[in-house]
Amino acid sequence: MTSQSGFAAIAERLEGQAIELPSWAFGNSGTRFKVFGTAGTPRSVEEKIADAATVHRFTGLAPSVALHIPWDKVDDYAALSRFAADHGVRLGTINSNTFQDDDYKFGALTNADAKNRQKAIDHHFECLDVMDATGSRDLKIWLADGSNYPGQADLRGRQDRLADSLATIYERLGADQRLVLEYKFFEPAFYHTDVPDWGTSYAQVAALGDRAVVCLDTGHHAPGTNIEFIVMQLLRLGKLGSFDFNSRFYADDDLIVGAADPFQLFRILFEVIRGGGYGPDSEVAFMLDQCHNVEEKIPGQIRSVLNVQEMTARALLVDGDALTAAQEAGDVLGAHQVLMDAFYTDVRADLAAWREERGLPADPMRAYADSGYQAQIEAARVGGTQLSWT
Repeated sequence: MTSQSGFAAIAERLEGQAIELPSWAFGNSGTRFKVFGTAGTPRSVEEKIADAATVHRFTGLAPSVALHIPWDKVDDYAALSRFAADHGVRLGTINSNTFQDDDYKFGALTNADAKNRQKAIDHHFECLDVMDATGSRDLKIWLADGSNYPGQADLRGRQDRLADSLATIYERLGADQRLVLEYKFFEPAFYHTDVPDWGTSYAQVAALGDRAVVCLDTGHHAPGTNIEFIVMQLLRLGKLGSFDFNSRFYADDDLIVGAADPFQLFRILFEVIRGGGYGPDSEVAFMLDQCHNVEEKIPGQIRSVLNVQEMTARALLVDGDALTAAQEAGDVLGAHQVLMDAFYTDVRADLAAWREERGLPADPMRAYADSGYQAQIEAARVGGTQLSWT
Protein backbone atom coordinates (compact mmCIF):
# COMPACT_ATOMS: atom_id res chain seq x y z
CA MET A 1 0.00 0.00 0.00
CA THR A 2 1.24 3.50 -0.77
CA SER A 3 1.74 6.14 1.85
CA GLN A 4 -1.37 8.23 2.34
CA SER A 5 0.37 11.36 1.11
CA GLY A 6 1.77 9.53 -1.95
CA PHE A 7 -1.59 8.35 -3.22
CA ALA A 8 -3.31 11.59 -2.23
CA ALA A 9 -0.95 13.44 -4.55
CA ILE A 10 -2.23 11.51 -7.57
CA ALA A 11 -5.85 10.84 -6.56
CA GLU A 12 -7.19 13.90 -8.34
CA ARG A 13 -5.46 12.86 -11.56
CA LEU A 14 -7.43 9.61 -11.57
CA GLU A 15 -10.68 11.54 -11.85
CA GLY A 16 -12.29 11.36 -15.23
CA GLN A 17 -10.33 8.40 -16.54
CA ALA A 18 -12.41 6.85 -19.32
CA ILE A 19 -11.84 3.50 -21.02
CA GLU A 20 -14.20 2.75 -23.90
CA LEU A 21 -15.61 -0.76 -24.13
CA PRO A 22 -16.01 -2.64 -27.43
CA SER A 23 -19.50 -3.93 -28.06
CA TRP A 24 -18.09 -7.11 -29.59
CA ALA A 25 -16.43 -8.09 -26.31
CA PHE A 26 -19.89 -9.04 -25.01
CA GLY A 27 -20.73 -11.31 -27.95
CA ASN A 28 -19.55 -14.85 -28.52
CA SER A 29 -16.00 -15.34 -29.76
CA GLY A 30 -13.32 -17.99 -29.91
CA THR A 31 -10.36 -19.23 -31.89
CA ARG A 32 -10.14 -19.17 -35.66
CA PHE A 33 -11.49 -22.73 -35.55
CA LYS A 34 -14.60 -22.30 -33.40
CA VAL A 35 -16.77 -19.64 -31.81
CA PHE A 36 -18.04 -20.71 -28.39
CA GLY A 37 -21.56 -20.02 -27.19
CA THR A 38 -22.12 -19.03 -23.55
CA ALA A 39 -25.27 -18.55 -21.49
CA GLY A 40 -26.45 -14.97 -21.19
CA THR A 41 -24.74 -13.73 -24.35
CA PRO A 42 -26.52 -10.70 -25.87
CA ARG A 43 -28.89 -11.26 -28.74
CA SER A 44 -29.12 -7.60 -29.74
CA VAL A 45 -26.94 -4.51 -29.69
CA GLU A 46 -29.19 -3.16 -26.94
CA GLU A 47 -28.28 -6.11 -24.71
CA LYS A 48 -24.59 -5.49 -25.49
CA ILE A 49 -24.98 -1.89 -24.37
CA ALA A 50 -26.79 -2.96 -21.21
CA ASP A 51 -23.87 -5.24 -20.34
CA ALA A 52 -21.34 -2.50 -21.06
CA ALA A 53 -23.33 -0.13 -18.86
CA THR A 54 -23.12 -2.72 -16.09
CA VAL A 55 -19.32 -2.57 -16.27
CA HIS A 56 -19.49 1.21 -15.93
CA ARG A 57 -21.93 1.00 -13.03
CA PHE A 58 -19.51 -1.14 -11.02
CA THR A 59 -16.28 0.66 -11.96
CA GLY A 60 -17.08 4.24 -13.01
CA LEU A 61 -14.40 3.82 -15.68
CA ALA A 62 -16.27 2.92 -18.87
CA PRO A 63 -18.70 5.68 -19.91
CA SER A 64 -18.82 4.83 -23.64
CA VAL A 65 -19.31 1.87 -25.96
CA ALA A 66 -17.69 1.41 -29.38
CA LEU A 67 -19.82 -0.01 -32.18
CA HIS A 68 -18.79 -2.21 -35.10
CA ILE A 69 -20.66 -1.84 -38.38
CA PRO A 70 -22.36 -3.96 -39.66
CA TRP A 71 -22.24 -6.15 -36.52
CA ASP A 72 -24.13 -3.46 -34.60
CA LYS A 73 -26.28 -2.14 -37.42
CA VAL A 74 -29.76 -0.87 -36.47
CA ASP A 75 -32.50 1.08 -38.21
CA ASP A 76 -32.52 4.02 -35.79
CA TYR A 77 -29.18 5.15 -34.36
CA ALA A 78 -30.69 8.15 -32.63
CA ALA A 79 -32.92 5.76 -30.69
CA LEU A 80 -29.91 3.59 -29.91
CA SER A 81 -28.11 6.64 -28.55
CA ARG A 82 -31.08 7.38 -26.32
CA PHE A 83 -31.10 3.79 -25.13
CA ALA A 84 -27.41 4.08 -24.21
CA ALA A 85 -28.00 7.37 -22.39
CA ASP A 86 -30.87 5.82 -20.43
CA HIS A 87 -28.36 3.20 -19.24
CA GLY A 88 -25.78 5.79 -18.23
CA VAL A 89 -23.35 5.45 -21.14
CA ARG A 90 -22.88 6.96 -24.59
CA LEU A 91 -21.97 5.59 -28.02
CA GLY A 92 -18.33 6.12 -28.97
CA THR A 93 -15.98 5.03 -31.74
CA ILE A 94 -17.50 3.58 -34.91
CA ASN A 95 -15.43 0.72 -36.33
CA SER A 96 -15.69 -0.22 -39.99
CA ASN A 97 -15.58 -3.79 -41.32
CA THR A 98 -14.03 -4.61 -44.69
CA PHE A 99 -12.75 -8.08 -43.85
CA GLN A 100 -15.84 -10.31 -44.01
CA ASP A 101 -17.07 -9.81 -47.56
CA ASP A 102 -16.10 -11.90 -50.59
CA ASP A 103 -15.47 -8.74 -52.63
CA TYR A 104 -12.58 -7.91 -50.32
CA LYS A 105 -10.70 -11.15 -50.89
CA PHE A 106 -7.88 -9.21 -52.56
CA GLY A 107 -8.23 -6.05 -50.53
CA ALA A 108 -10.70 -3.31 -49.71
CA LEU A 109 -9.31 0.24 -49.80
CA THR A 110 -6.27 -1.10 -51.71
CA ASN A 111 -8.16 -3.37 -54.11
CA ALA A 112 -7.06 -3.10 -57.74
CA ASP A 113 -10.71 -3.41 -58.81
CA ALA A 114 -12.18 0.10 -58.71
CA LYS A 115 -15.68 -1.27 -58.13
CA ASN A 116 -14.66 -3.19 -55.02
CA ARG A 117 -12.57 -0.27 -53.81
CA GLN A 118 -15.55 2.07 -54.14
CA LYS A 119 -17.70 -0.42 -52.24
CA ALA A 120 -15.25 -0.20 -49.34
CA ILE A 121 -15.23 3.60 -49.51
CA ASP A 122 -19.03 3.66 -49.53
CA HIS A 123 -19.06 1.46 -46.43
CA HIS A 124 -16.98 4.07 -44.64
CA PHE A 125 -19.39 6.76 -45.80
CA GLU A 126 -22.13 4.67 -44.18
CA CYS A 127 -20.09 4.61 -40.97
CA LEU A 128 -19.77 8.39 -41.11
CA ASP A 129 -23.56 8.63 -41.43
CA VAL A 130 -23.81 6.50 -38.28
CA MET A 131 -21.40 8.87 -36.54
CA ASP A 132 -23.53 11.84 -37.52
CA ALA A 133 -26.54 10.15 -35.92
CA THR A 134 -24.74 9.05 -32.75
CA GLY A 135 -22.51 12.06 -32.21
CA SER A 136 -19.43 9.85 -32.35
CA ARG A 137 -16.04 11.48 -32.86
CA ASP A 138 -13.86 8.69 -34.24
CA LEU A 139 -14.05 6.49 -37.33
CA LYS A 140 -11.58 3.68 -36.75
CA ILE A 141 -10.27 1.75 -39.74
CA TRP A 142 -8.49 -1.59 -39.56
CA LEU A 143 -7.71 -3.28 -42.85
CA ALA A 144 -7.05 -6.95 -43.53
CA ASP A 145 -5.54 -5.90 -46.88
CA GLY A 146 -2.31 -7.52 -48.03
CA SER A 147 -0.94 -10.50 -49.95
CA ASN A 148 0.35 -13.99 -49.24
CA TYR A 149 2.93 -14.55 -52.00
CA PRO A 150 5.81 -12.58 -53.53
CA GLY A 151 4.72 -11.10 -56.82
CA GLN A 152 1.03 -11.48 -56.01
CA ALA A 153 0.45 -7.74 -55.66
CA ASP A 154 1.91 -4.38 -56.68
CA LEU A 155 3.14 -3.15 -53.28
CA ARG A 156 3.53 0.49 -54.27
CA GLY A 157 0.32 0.56 -56.26
CA ARG A 158 -1.59 -0.65 -53.22
CA GLN A 159 -0.13 2.12 -51.07
CA ASP A 160 -1.13 4.68 -53.69
CA ARG A 161 -4.67 3.32 -53.83
CA LEU A 162 -4.84 3.29 -50.03
CA ALA A 163 -3.80 6.94 -49.92
CA ASP A 164 -6.45 7.88 -52.49
CA SER A 165 -9.18 5.91 -50.69
CA LEU A 166 -8.34 7.39 -47.29
CA ALA A 167 -8.27 10.90 -48.77
CA THR A 168 -11.76 10.38 -50.20
CA ILE A 169 -13.06 9.23 -46.81
CA TYR A 170 -11.23 12.04 -44.98
CA GLU A 171 -12.96 14.65 -47.13
CA ARG A 172 -16.31 13.47 -45.77
CA LEU A 173 -15.35 13.91 -42.10
CA GLY A 174 -17.31 16.40 -40.07
CA ALA A 175 -15.51 19.28 -38.40
CA ASP A 176 -15.34 17.48 -35.05
CA GLN A 177 -14.68 13.99 -36.39
CA ARG A 178 -11.43 12.06 -36.75
CA LEU A 179 -10.15 9.24 -38.96
CA VAL A 180 -8.16 6.76 -36.86
CA LEU A 181 -5.99 4.27 -38.78
CA GLU A 182 -5.00 1.08 -37.00
CA TYR A 183 -2.05 -1.12 -37.98
CA LYS A 184 -1.24 -4.82 -37.67
CA PHE A 185 1.98 -6.45 -38.78
CA PHE A 186 0.46 -9.68 -40.08
CA GLU A 187 -2.69 -11.80 -40.37
CA PRO A 188 -4.55 -12.61 -42.48
CA ALA A 189 -1.97 -11.45 -45.04
CA PHE A 190 1.33 -13.25 -44.42
CA TYR A 191 3.72 -12.01 -47.12
CA HIS A 192 2.89 -8.35 -46.80
CA THR A 193 0.26 -6.31 -45.01
CA ASP A 194 -0.74 -2.92 -46.39
CA VAL A 195 -0.71 -1.21 -42.97
CA PRO A 196 1.78 -3.36 -41.03
CA ASP A 197 3.34 -0.88 -38.61
CA TRP A 198 3.10 2.51 -36.94
CA GLY A 199 5.34 4.11 -39.56
CA THR A 200 3.05 3.18 -42.45
CA SER A 201 -0.02 4.29 -40.52
CA TYR A 202 1.72 7.54 -39.60
CA ALA A 203 2.81 8.20 -43.19
CA GLN A 204 -0.74 7.71 -44.45
CA VAL A 205 -2.48 9.85 -41.81
CA ALA A 206 0.17 12.59 -41.90
CA ALA A 207 -0.63 13.09 -45.57
CA LEU A 208 -4.33 13.54 -44.80
CA GLY A 209 -4.38 16.33 -42.21
CA ASP A 210 -4.77 17.19 -38.55
CA ARG A 211 -7.93 15.09 -38.05
CA ALA A 212 -6.26 11.83 -39.08
CA VAL A 213 -4.38 9.93 -36.36
CA VAL A 214 -2.97 6.50 -35.51
CA CYS A 215 -4.57 3.79 -33.37
CA LEU A 216 -2.09 1.65 -31.43
CA ASP A 217 -3.32 -1.85 -30.59
CA THR A 218 -1.02 -3.23 -27.91
CA GLY A 219 -1.34 -6.76 -29.32
CA HIS A 220 -0.36 -5.86 -32.89
CA HIS A 221 3.41 -6.06 -32.62
CA ALA A 222 6.17 -8.58 -33.18
CA PRO A 223 7.67 -10.21 -30.08
CA GLY A 224 10.25 -7.96 -28.46
CA THR A 225 8.89 -4.74 -29.91
CA ASN A 226 9.38 -1.74 -27.63
CA ILE A 227 5.79 -0.52 -27.68
CA GLU A 228 6.39 2.36 -25.27
CA PHE A 229 8.94 3.77 -27.73
CA ILE A 230 6.23 3.83 -30.41
CA VAL A 231 3.88 5.53 -27.93
CA MET A 232 6.50 8.18 -27.22
CA GLN A 233 7.20 8.78 -30.91
CA LEU A 234 3.55 9.12 -31.92
CA LEU A 235 2.90 11.49 -29.04
CA ARG A 236 6.00 13.47 -29.99
CA LEU A 237 4.66 13.72 -33.54
CA GLY A 238 1.14 14.61 -32.38
CA LYS A 239 -0.39 11.61 -34.11
CA LEU A 240 -1.37 9.17 -31.36
CA GLY A 241 -5.13 9.12 -31.55
CA SER A 242 -6.21 6.09 -29.55
CA PHE A 243 -5.31 2.80 -27.91
CA ASP A 244 -6.80 -0.64 -28.30
CA PHE A 245 -5.72 -2.28 -25.05
CA ASN A 246 -5.24 -6.03 -24.82
CA SER A 247 -2.55 -8.62 -24.05
CA ARG A 248 -0.65 -10.99 -26.28
CA PHE A 249 1.52 -13.99 -25.60
CA TYR A 250 2.13 -14.91 -29.24
CA ALA A 251 0.37 -12.60 -31.67
CA ASP A 252 -2.99 -10.83 -31.77
CA ASP A 253 -4.33 -12.83 -28.83
CA ASP A 254 -6.87 -10.21 -27.62
CA LEU A 255 -6.48 -11.35 -24.02
CA ILE A 256 -7.24 -9.24 -20.94
CA VAL A 257 -4.99 -6.19 -20.85
CA GLY A 258 -2.24 -6.49 -18.28
CA ALA A 259 -2.58 -10.27 -18.05
CA ALA A 260 0.52 -11.18 -20.07
CA ASP A 261 2.93 -8.41 -19.08
CA PRO A 262 1.69 -5.88 -16.51
CA PHE A 263 5.12 -4.21 -16.46
CA GLN A 264 4.77 -3.47 -20.17
CA LEU A 265 1.35 -1.89 -19.54
CA PHE A 266 2.94 0.22 -16.79
CA ARG A 267 5.73 1.36 -19.12
CA ILE A 268 3.25 2.25 -21.85
CA LEU A 269 1.11 4.28 -19.47
CA PHE A 270 4.17 6.04 -18.08
CA GLU A 271 5.08 7.24 -21.57
CA VAL A 272 1.46 8.24 -22.19
CA ILE A 273 1.46 10.37 -19.04
CA ARG A 274 4.93 11.78 -19.65
CA GLY A 275 4.03 12.68 -23.24
CA GLY A 276 0.80 14.48 -22.39
CA GLY A 277 -1.50 11.72 -23.62
CA TYR A 278 -3.44 11.40 -20.37
CA GLY A 279 -5.78 13.80 -18.65
CA PRO A 280 -8.55 16.27 -19.46
CA ASP A 281 -6.46 18.14 -22.04
CA SER A 282 -5.55 15.03 -24.03
CA GLU A 283 -7.31 13.84 -27.19
CA VAL A 284 -5.92 10.30 -26.86
CA ALA A 285 -8.74 7.79 -26.44
CA PHE A 286 -8.39 4.63 -24.37
CA MET A 287 -10.35 1.60 -25.54
CA LEU A 288 -10.30 -2.14 -24.94
CA ASP A 289 -10.18 -4.56 -27.86
CA GLN A 290 -10.56 -8.00 -26.35
CA CYS A 291 -12.44 -11.24 -26.81
CA HIS A 292 -13.51 -13.34 -23.83
CA ASN A 293 -13.54 -16.91 -25.03
CA VAL A 294 -13.25 -19.01 -21.87
CA GLU A 295 -14.06 -16.47 -19.15
CA GLU A 296 -17.33 -14.63 -18.46
CA LYS A 297 -17.49 -11.51 -20.56
CA ILE A 298 -18.69 -8.84 -18.12
CA PRO A 299 -16.22 -9.76 -15.34
CA GLY A 300 -13.54 -9.93 -18.04
CA GLN A 301 -14.23 -6.32 -18.99
CA ILE A 302 -14.39 -5.25 -15.33
CA ARG A 303 -11.01 -6.89 -14.68
CA SER A 304 -9.57 -5.16 -17.73
CA VAL A 305 -10.55 -1.59 -16.88
CA LEU A 306 -9.37 -2.13 -13.30
CA ASN A 307 -5.99 -3.29 -14.63
CA VAL A 308 -5.66 -0.12 -16.69
CA GLN A 309 -6.65 2.03 -13.72
CA GLU A 310 -4.17 0.31 -11.41
CA MET A 311 -1.25 0.68 -13.80
CA THR A 312 -2.22 4.29 -14.45
CA ALA A 313 -2.04 4.95 -10.72
CA ARG A 314 1.36 3.30 -10.48
CA ALA A 315 2.64 5.26 -13.49
CA LEU A 316 1.42 8.51 -11.91
CA LEU A 317 3.51 7.67 -8.82
CA VAL A 318 6.79 7.83 -10.75
CA ASP A 319 8.95 10.56 -9.22
CA GLY A 320 9.64 12.56 -12.36
CA ASP A 321 12.17 14.91 -10.77
CA ALA A 322 14.18 12.04 -9.32
CA LEU A 323 14.05 10.19 -12.62
CA THR A 324 15.29 13.19 -14.59
CA ALA A 325 18.07 13.86 -12.09
CA ALA A 326 19.26 10.26 -12.30
CA GLN A 327 19.10 10.24 -16.09
CA GLU A 328 21.05 13.47 -16.41
CA ALA A 329 23.66 12.23 -13.91
CA GLY A 330 24.12 9.00 -15.86
CA ASP A 331 22.90 7.02 -12.87
CA VAL A 332 21.70 3.97 -14.76
CA LEU A 333 20.53 1.85 -11.86
CA GLY A 334 19.20 4.83 -9.92
CA ALA A 335 16.97 5.82 -12.83
CA HIS A 336 15.81 2.25 -13.25
CA GLN A 337 14.98 2.00 -9.57
CA VAL A 338 12.77 5.10 -9.73
CA LEU A 339 10.57 3.29 -12.25
CA MET A 340 10.66 0.01 -10.36
CA ASP A 341 9.73 1.66 -7.06
CA ALA A 342 6.55 3.00 -8.65
CA PHE A 343 5.76 -0.25 -10.46
CA TYR A 344 6.08 -2.35 -7.31
CA THR A 345 3.90 -0.01 -5.26
CA ASP A 346 0.69 -1.79 -4.26
CA VAL A 347 -2.13 0.71 -4.84
CA ARG A 348 -5.05 -1.73 -4.61
CA ALA A 349 -6.17 -0.76 -1.10
CA ASP A 350 -5.86 2.92 -1.95
CA LEU A 351 -7.96 2.47 -5.07
CA ALA A 352 -10.58 0.53 -3.10
CA ALA A 353 -10.88 3.44 -0.65
CA TRP A 354 -10.91 5.91 -3.56
CA ARG A 355 -13.86 4.07 -5.11
CA GLU A 356 -15.83 3.96 -1.87
CA GLU A 357 -15.41 7.72 -1.50
CA ARG A 358 -17.13 8.07 -4.88
CA GLY A 359 -20.01 5.71 -4.17
CA LEU A 360 -18.51 2.80 -6.09
CA PRO A 361 -17.91 -0.69 -4.70
CA ALA A 362 -14.46 -1.13 -3.20
CA ASP A 363 -14.12 -4.46 -5.02
CA PRO A 364 -16.04 -4.27 -8.32
CA MET A 365 -15.30 -7.89 -9.21
CA ARG A 366 -16.83 -9.20 -5.98
CA ALA A 367 -19.69 -6.72 -6.14
CA TYR A 368 -20.60 -7.91 -9.63
CA ALA A 369 -20.44 -11.56 -8.56
CA ASP A 370 -22.73 -10.79 -5.62
CA SER A 371 -25.16 -8.70 -7.68
CA GLY A 372 -26.90 -11.61 -9.38
CA TYR A 373 -26.75 -9.87 -12.77
CA GLN A 374 -25.06 -12.84 -14.45
CA ALA A 375 -27.76 -15.24 -13.28
CA GLN A 376 -30.44 -12.77 -14.36
CA ILE A 377 -29.21 -12.47 -17.94
CA GLU A 378 -28.63 -16.20 -18.23
CA ALA A 379 -32.26 -16.81 -17.20
CA ALA A 380 -33.69 -14.02 -19.33
CA ARG A 381 -31.72 -14.41 -22.55
CA VAL A 382 -33.16 -17.69 -23.70
CA GLY A 383 -34.12 -18.10 -27.33
CA GLY A 384 -33.17 -15.91 -30.24
CA THR A 385 -29.74 -15.81 -31.83
CA GLN A 386 -26.69 -15.00 -29.76
CA LEU A 387 -24.46 -12.36 -31.32
CA SER A 388 -20.88 -13.10 -32.36
CA TRP A 389 -18.25 -11.78 -34.71
CA THR A 390 -18.78 -14.48 -37.33
